[in-house]
Amino acid sequence: MSWREIKHDDVYTDDEVNARLVDELAHWYLENGWIRRKYKTAGWKGTLMVVNTVGHLAEAAFHHPDLTVSYAFVIVKLKNHAAKGITNKDFELAKKIEEVVMWQPGVQAGSALEGTPDDARFKYLKYD
Repeated sequence: MSWREIKHDDVYTDDEVNARLVDELAHWYLENGWIRRKYKTAGWKGTLMVVNTVGHLAEAAFHHPDLTVSYAFVIVKLKNHAAKGITNKDFELAKKIEEVVMWQPGVQAGSALEGTPDDARFKYLKYD
């Protein structure tokens, strides 16, 4: 089945979720009915930056994840509570979170933005 044939609030089976994660969100996984991703940070400052980024994206999308927040990591958990499962809303928000949190301008060819210096004083996120 094409992903486009599924309506926005249709719930995916576990097999369909796992297939999409492999194809589209390699660092996310399915566990206990949620799609999840653990973002490792360099400490509290980085953790707060990830939390605030996820919070902004979730509020803009009006689709809210559960978060587990610790000193050096953030776990993002998504599922559509109203639909009681994983839907396109979860995949779309997960992709946007992944795109924004893992953005590294310094590795993009031709970018005027240098990215965070390779210096422990400025590191805030541990990139995959």
